[in-house]
Amino acid sequence: MKFPNVVTVAQLAGFDEVIDVRSPAEFAEDHLPGAINCPVLDDAERAAIGTMYKQLSPFDAKKRGAALVAKNIARHIEEKFAAHGRNWRPLVYCWRGGKRSGAMAHILSEIGWHAAQLEGGYRAYRREILAQLGTLPQRLRYRVVCGATGSAKSRLLQALAAAGAQVLDLEELARHRGSVLGKLPQQAQPAQKMFDSLVWDALRKFDAEQLVYVEAESKKIGQLQVPDALLACMRESPCVLIEAPLAERVAFLVDEYAHFLGDPRDLKEKLDCLAGLQSRETIARWTQQIENRRWQELVADLLVNHYDPAYHRATRKNFSGLADARVLQASKLDFASLERIAAQLIAEERT
Repeated sequence: MKFPNVVTVAQLAGFDEVIDVRSPAEFAEDHLPGAINCPVLDDAERAAIGTMYKQLSPFDAKKRGAALVAKNIARHIEEKFAAHGRNWRPLVYCWRGGKRSGAMAHILSEIGWHAAQLEGGYRAYRREILAQLGTLPQRLRYRVVCGATGSAKSRLLQALAAAGAQVLDLEELARHRGSVLGKLPQQAQPAQKMFDSLVWDALRKFDAEQLVYVEAESKKIGQLQVPDALLACMRESPCVLIEAPLAERVAFLVDEYAHFLGDPRDLKEKLDCLAGLQSRETIARWTQQIENRRWQELVADLLVNHYDPAYHRATRKNFSGLADARVLQASKLDFASLERIAAQLIAEERT
């Protein structure tokens, strides 16, 4: 069987491994989902060769670059590829589908592996997924999970996924819980380009015949922007609304945001960001609650006087299906209760 030497983004399926030969910094900003990084030039080498090319001699830069590329490819073959059998099929790409990926693909092919190069490289991939993010969302049907802060919407999505439903967890992909207190401990958000790739990868794998459950989100999750076409589809889709008692939501949030309890200074700085939305007296009251470690009182106060009014205004304005939403009553927000709600919701949607 003859395999193509150059493939397009539409032909990504069927390869055993996707190899990104760009520098680690390029890879960190964004890469094809599932790709591994095997740079033919690392960040320092790439910068040095570029400087040599511009300031000294293109010929000398190419000589030095070729030596480094050959050395690095040899290392990758010994350390990462040596165990692969004859039928291994790698896809290789770089920035433009040029010399870096061409060198790796050529050597792998000469060994006898069925290596292919991505036409146009990462640049073509980026153009293609941006185009698809404008159309992919429209082929799917969504059920938007709404609910006031602390009603365990993300955990309900996890329960739905565990029960076999299709779930798009945007906060998980964004590594952020979507509010001023939403930054996850010791986790940085991905770059916008990487977030786009993760969303695209999730959307393209969904079965268009089945519902996709997604949480109601604003335009931005932390520093990341939800793709416009996806957000428009979400806002026009039917909703379900999970409701839980205030005391249960408070207990849930105290547990979920426990990392703030050990760093009151950080929590106070975060709440200072709300100064433009709340009076100085309110901010002062919250600060006093933090200093006195009155966590349940603080969370209830935040919910009643800030988060609930803000959430209700935003969802009523942006999600047209909320008025007719199916209401899910949750007396408890433990995993067992959410599993029962998820199973009931899936069963009702299938009838």
